[in-house]
Order: sequence, then C-alpha cells, then structure tokens
Amino acid sequence: MDKDAKIASQINKLEEKYKNSGQDLSSYLDGLLYERYLTYWDYIHLDTLLSLQIPRTHFPDEEIFIMYHQITELYFKLILHEQKQIVEDKSQDVAFFIEKVRRINSYFKALISSFSIMIKGMEREQFLRYRMALLPASGFQSVQYRMIEFYATPLENMVHSSERDSFSSENSIEELFEHVYWKKGATDLETGEKTLTLKQFEVRYTPRLLRIANQVKDSTVYQKYLQLPEATQCNEELISALKELDLNANVNWPLMHMGSAHRYLAREGKDVEATGGTNWKDYLPPSFQKIIFFPTLHTKEELDTWGKQWVDHVFNPAKEEYKE
Repeated sequence: MDKDAKIASQINKLEEKYKNSGQDLSSYLDGLLYERYLTYWDYIHLDTLLSLQIPRTHFPDEEIFIMYHQITELYFKLILHEQKQIVEDKSQDVAFFIEKVRRINSYFKALISSFSIMIKGMEREQFLRYRMALLPASGFQSVQYRMIEFYATPLENMVHSSERDSFSSENSIEELFEHVYWKKGATDLETGEKTLTLKQFEVRYTPRLLRIANQVKDSTVYQKYLQLPEATQCNEELISALKELDLNANVNWPLMHMGSAHRYLAREGKDVEATGGTNWKDYLPPSFQKIIFFPTLHTKEELDTWGKQWVDHVFNPAKEEYKE
C-alpha cells in the first residue's frame, strides 16, 4: 500500500470511528491542529508530583520518609490494578491469570527490596524527633493495603488468628470485618480501647472497605483460582506464582517492616511506641498473624511453620541487614 492509499484508509477508519459522535471528522481534525504537543512533564503531571512532599519539620530525612511512603502507595495502586483485572475476568484463561500474578509479584519484590531505604536510609535520631510531629498518623492507615488483602482472599481468612476458628464464610461481611486481624494491632491490649489511629481510619474508610468486601465476596483472587477447571487449578506455574504472592505479601513484606521497626523503635529496657500507637511487636510478626491468602495451596508443614523466619531475621544479631 502506497502512502496516499494508506492515508486514505486511515481517514476512512477515522470517519467510521467518529460518525456516531455528533461531529464530523473535519471537526476532530481541526482539534488536532489546535492541540499543543504533549510533553513528558505534562503527561505525568511532574510539577504536581514533585510538589506533594511537604515536611512538617525542619529535619531533612523527613522528606525521605514522605517520598518513600508515596512511592509505596503508587506500587500498591499497581498491585490493585492487576488484582481488579483478575477479579473482573471471566475468561478463565490460565495464561492471563499467571501473567497478572507475576506482575503483582514483581511489584511486591520491588517494594521488599526498596525497604532498605527505610531501614538504613535515615538517621534514627532524626526519625525519633520528626515522628512526634506526625502523631497519630501511621502507615497502619494505608487503605490501599487493606484493599489488596480484601481483593486477594475471602474475609474469613483475614480474621485474627486467635478468633479465626470461630468464623467462616457463613458469617456476614460486617461480622467478619469487625474481627479482621489488623484491628487488634491498633487496640490497647490492657483496656481494649481502640487507638485514635484506628478510630480515624474506621471513620474514613469503613464504608469503602465494606463495599469492596461485598463486591468481591465470591470473586476474590483466591476464589477465582478455585473456580478454575480442576485441570487448570493443577497448573504448576500458576500454583507457584500464587504461593510466591502469599509469601511476598504475608511473610517477606511484614518481615521488612519488622526490620524497620526494630531499627528505629526497639531498645533494650523499653521499646519506643509506634507513631500510631500500634502494638507492632504483636501486630507485625507473620508467624503471629498467620495471614494466608491461598491456604489450600500450601503443605501442612508450610502452614505450621508460616512466618517463622521472622525470629531469625529480626532478632538474630548476626544478620547484617538489621544490625545498627
């Protein structure tokens, strides 16, 4: 096809595309003439992006703290982007499923490897000072991570391990939501009183989280897997990808948080409290929570020893990554 014929073909296709819009093709071509060239900085809203780091103190490392958490939230959005495609897919195409889970794992790996910025990238003394200006804000209040959990697995798998045997899919979403594991992480162990951090979070996000939980009640990532034909469920590549996701989200990611908390908050004699008042030594260890998105994919031994690595990684002084 010569150049003129190609252009004519493209014009015909454009006319077909726009014929039902109420405007003729000539109007759209005029729009192209008037439109200014797109620039990189306009496309990604660079100036706006770079204006969003607003420290509350004069300590230089606070800006690192802000940017790291903003980057983390963008990765969470990428993970949700892939999860939503799995949840909404009706094709039961195993290649599609594997590719989406593979992408999620790549995002989690980037997050996990980047956590050294939090562990080693800030001065402890600066952190302990500027954190006082952040109260009661806490990473605990990341709603996107709660959404990731809700999209991944049925809500009964999110119930605190101490109560999980008392709940099942027969319970209502509202009942299960009241007993999700992370609520105990922001509750005073002695009085049972919720911290301000949790109260704020519940007021802001409970309606949204309940809406999502109801929307995906029968179509979480785990349930989409269980709905696949039996032969497809046995696909080793898919099983391996889902098990890797479970470990990344529920063991490796919390372990990195444990390393950071130990670096900045743990001290002989008395630990420093987290900014949101969360009881991080009980809330973060994966072996305590035993949150598992895809329980039937793991062996009994894997389930019994879930998250045991945290003792080695966090409290073994020979581990260089968490030495001070």
